[in-house]
Amino acid sequence: MSYPGYPPAGGSYPPASGPYQQPMGGYPPQPGAYPPQGGCYPPQAGAYPPGAGYPPQAGGYPPQAGGYPPQAGGYPAAPGGGFPPQAGGYPAAQPGTYPNMPPAGGGWGGQPGFGAPAGGMPQGYPGVPAPGQQPMPAYPGVPNPSMPGYGGGVPTGPSPQVNPAINRGYRGTIKDAPGADPLRDVEVLRKAMKGFGTDENAIIELLGNRSSKQRVPLLAAYKTTYGKDLFSDLKSELTGNFESLVLAMLNAPSRFDASELKEAIAGAGTDEACLIEILSSRSNAEIQEITRIYKAEYGKSLEDAIISDTSGHFRRLLVSLSQGNRDERETVDVSVAKQDAQKLYAAGANKVGTDESQFNAILCARSKPHLRQVFQEYQQMCGKEIEKSICSEMSGNLESGMVAVVKCIKNTPAYFAERLNKAMQGAGTKDRTLIRIMVSRSEVDMLDIRQEYLRLYGKSLYTTISGDTSGDYKKLLLKLCGGSD
Repeated sequence: MSYPGYPPAGGSYPPASGPYQQPMGGYPPQPGAYPPQGGCYPPQAGAYPPGAGYPPQAGGYPPQAGGYPPQAGGYPAAPGGGFPPQAGGYPAAQPGTYPNMPPAGGGWGGQPGFGAPAGGMPQGYPGVPAPGQQPMPAYPGVPNPSMPGYGGGVPTGPSPQVNPAINRGYRGTIKDAPGADPLRDVEVLRKAMKGFGTDENAIIELLGNRSSKQRVPLLAAYKTTYGKDLFSDLKSELTGNFESLVLAMLNAPSRFDASELKEAIAGAGTDEACLIEILSSRSNAEIQEITRIYKAEYGKSLEDAIISDTSGHFRRLLVSLSQGNRDERETVDVSVAKQDAQKLYAAGANKVGTDESQFNAILCARSKPHLRQVFQEYQQMCGKEIEKSICSEMSGNLESGMVAVVKCIKNTPAYFAERLNKAMQGAGTKDRTLIRIMVSRSEVDMLDIRQEYLRLYGKSLYTTISGDTSGDYKKLLLKLCGGSD
């Protein structure tokens, strides 16, 4: 039995005539088989790899006197002619066969040779050349053309363009404090509030140098240590915007977002910009956690709250965003992005009236990398940015909501820089917006927001906060800002 090209016998590779012989007497076989006993490793002529043939040199591979490693008795040395020593070998082999080989007549592809029922298999797998094909030297580390795609290869056919997210490292300004201990931290807070007056600087230094995951456990640690509620004690000691900022920093991010959404919906008038800001900038997982907390805390689903407080296509936009079901893949198929750009053009600028549902479907469901490509394709197609098309096609809350979604997706740090500037611009400061953005972005992208603020407005965010706020409130905000640019 033999199969062209596998395995060699009779001193050469590709094979000469005759089968690959396996003598009786155990495994490893005796001299002249594989692995060899007497002589050396690799074997001498007549074994595998053969001396003559592949590689074409006398004395085996690598060629050296005495074998490798040089020892008497071969490698591995085995007493009694085999390992384990048993009659018939391991596994039992018949004369003229390879272990586990079927009777003559079987073999891959219905040919005589290495045992498998007749019936065929793809030629060249694994590493076996087709009949008549000469194998390429493939040892060590050289790919063998007879096994395409095995062990990894390049997929065939067109593949989507991939725009991987650029890892620029940590872009927040607040970091974990090494060695922070909640029990020691609550001692500092308790001491700052105990007695006559409050040591606001101690509170600022502590909270301004702890990450959110180090601040939130302080609530439980305080109650465990002193049997009192930290929120209640802070409210009794602090006032105004400084109090609001401190309490915001002690809330878990998703719980803080849920409370902000509640206030935006249930407060005096609806803060549509707050709803859009949170729902368009958070990840699916974050939105799902926010909706869970909202239902648990307020006894009503976020979706029901939105539906009861908004209307029309703006309501549909918010409901879609609140599902937390946006595609989050990083791959971008440019051809699909072109199709979506054409759909947006056909739904707005290229028709009488506007198909708001088409805008809603694309802006709320597609991934953010995909939508950035869509916006580029739209501008090339129409000669103007999609925001301008939205402004000319829509009005009111829907217009401002759609534009905010586009801006947040296109450049999130620039969107927040604009929101911060509006919060501190003109008569009075929108402190709720200022606090929410500074707290929620301080561990996400505050460094990028600072860069965009400087680019857009020609002065640093640090300088603007310093000029627009005062006192302890200003000091803690500047801690979150992290420095001047």
